[in-house]
Amino acid sequence: MIQSPYNDQSVTARTPLRVLALADRRPKIDIIQTVRDRQIDLIITLGDFDRSDLLALAYITNIPKIGVYGNHDSGEYMQEVGIADMHCKIWQYGGLTFGGFQGCVRYKDNPQAIMYTQAEATKLMQGFPPVDVFLSHCPPRGINDEEAIDHQGFNALRQYLDLYHPKVWLHGHTYPVGDQTVTEYNGTRIEYVYEHKILSL
Repeated sequence: MIQSPYNDQSVTARTPLRVLALADRRPKIDIIQTVRDRQIDLIITLGDFDRSDLLALAYITNIPKIGVYGNHDSGEYMQEVGIADMHCKIWQYGGLTFGGFQGCVRYKDNPQAIMYTQAEATKLMQGFPPVDVFLSHCPPRGINDEEAIDHQGFNALRQYLDLYHPKVWLHGHTYPVGDQTVTEYNGTRIEYVYEHKILSL
């Protein structure tokens, strides 16, 4: 079921939104100070954290925090630090519609890990409506991914990208290098995030 992670969608925001995005590694920055000094409007997390990595977010209550879990997550810390889980949900904020998908391609038998087969991901993404900004831990297939199955992208996300062309797609999980990093695809801005990135939406 597609639903908003927030009950109150009447919240307003300035545009463009200043975003602090976090993924895959404990941030080296002072999160609270960065939010204040850079006048951040929205925090986005893309997974693969320990609870201790993001404890500072529990003290930030004046701006929205949204995210998806990665394959190495326990699936518990977001609620503890006040992050709204965006997996298979949509949310409207600052004139933009956000959507999200968690986890990565299943590459081993571990029922505790947040992973899906390509077929499972396709089923979960069926009927997902168009959005302006898509958050995922794992990228779409062929976008900043690798041939090794543990860093392959989801076919379902690539199909969604090709069909709806969101304005912006944020992801983590993989390790593209330098000029090999895809930053634009058919009109969609691709934002690869590792550790932290500040960007405008």
